[in-house]
Amino acid sequence: MKFSNSQLLVIPLLLLIFQLIPITSFSQEPIRLNADSIDRFVLNPADFDPEDDNAQILRHEPFGNKKEAVYERDQKEDGTPIIKASSEQAISSVTTSLRADPYKFSYLEWEWKIDEVIQSGELGEKDGDDFVVRIYVTFDYPVGELPLGQRIKYRFFKTFTSFDIPLRSLNYVWANEAAVGTIEENPYTSWVKYIVVNSGNEKAGEWVSLKRNILEDYQEAFGEEPREITGITIMTDSDNTEESTLAWFGPITLLKE
Repeated sequence: MKFSNSQLLVIPLLLLIFQLIPITSFSQEPIRLNADSIDRFVLNPADFDPEDDNAQILRHEPFGNKKEAVYERDQKEDGTPIIKASSEQAISSVTTSLRADPYKFSYLEWEWKIDEVIQSGELGEKDGDDFVVRIYVTFDYPVGELPLGQRIKYRFFKTFTSFDIPLRSLNYVWANEAAVGTIEENPYTSWVKYIVVNSGNEKAGEWVSLKRNILEDYQEAFGEEPREITGITIMTDSDNTEESTLAWFGPITLLKE
């Protein structure tokens, strides 16, 4: 396959965007949540196996040939299973593909802990676009409803990958300086919106429990109504800032209320 000069210029941007949006293989059957039979769905770190490339839940996902962050089974002092996440100028994620109605499963609840924030991280800036912890919630969105320019971009991206590329993603982050409650567009793509839920080192070294109304967060961040939830992903990354991270994730629960 031959590319024009303009296409060759876009390829590096394409690779950067792939780092920022969790992608899932079409061959991996998603977990479907039935609101008539369950009230909540828990991603339990006890089920995490970093060596299982075909895991249906909590599957480690590399980002192309980028150096990978490290995700390991760990436990609290009381024996509660957790996931330990660290990176040295690296990036990768742990993802779960699922399908759920955000009007019924409207809340996300989790706990996490960090060693310290990334000092040179900067919300909304490309060279500072790293976070010691983040959680993505991805949503379905019809390609045909994208503006023309974005549809062209999406089709161009799809020539390089067989993976599903989410077109809507909420990204809950622990920032280094930005105020809690800040909503910011990803510096590479409008398909991802950041919401700052923790900031600074005041609570570093402590377990922090959070609960968000993802339906309301989506409506505020994107100014539209959400389609189906398609996945939940955790991540630590430090490839842009060339720093290091250390953090821990507890259970993540998608629930009705």
